Amino acid sequence: MVFWVASAVGLAIAYLFGSTPTGYLAGKLLKGIDIREHGSKSIGATNVLRTLGKWPALVVLLVDVLKGMGAIAFARLFYPWLYALPSVTPPSALDLQTLVPWAVCLAGLAVLMGHSRSIWLNFTGGKSIATGLGVLLAMSWPVGLGAGTVFGVALAVSRIVSLSSMLAASTAIALICGLEQPLPYRLLVIAGGIYVIVLHRSNIQRLLAGTEPHLGQSSPESKTESQI
Repeated sequence: MVFWVASAVGLAIAYLFGSTPTGYLAGKLLKGIDIREHGSKSIGATNVLRTLGKWPALVVLLVDVLKGMGAIAFARLFYPWLYALPSVTPPSALDLQTLVPWAVCLAGLAVLMGHSRSIWLNFTGGKSIATGLGVLLAMSWPVGLGAGTVFGVALAVSRIVSLSSMLAASTAIALICGLEQPLPYRLLVIAGGIYVIVLHRSNIQRLLAGTEPHLGQSSPESKTESQI
């Protein structure tokens, strides 16, 4: 019983990693504004760039990446520590080598949910691109590097954040399936990639209509531009 309660607490901590609303806090701290009332109304680095400037956007981007990396690092440290406690009796069917990849998978999903459904913002938030990149880099750096490279190239060519984000998510799914990775990692990336694409459904509609804004372009009519 203690093991399962501790595991639930661990997932809650991963969720709280993701739920920290970096872009929202940047708006409050730097200009005393609610960034959700400006620009594209998003809390992501794209809208921070438009509303607050280049350096705040860069800080928000890096912190959001670190949130994903931190959640994975926490899961990898927490469960070996939990197993070592004499007062905790783990399930006999689960050895540590089997458990850790599944713990990483669940922590990754929790941090993505935290970023997109933050408890501090009435369960709204961003689209988990930067946080997802952090998860990938900490979990399997070749997959993260490949997805990040595709994002950068696509953004340089198209100047459309949402398109670049969805291409990066699709690349991550292809890479994790093509490389030799544990099953939990594959399930995490597939589920997370699909989740990210679903969060971009309004962007997909604008892409098809030819009205999706480019990077740096003002979009007062849009309330849900892609949030890194």
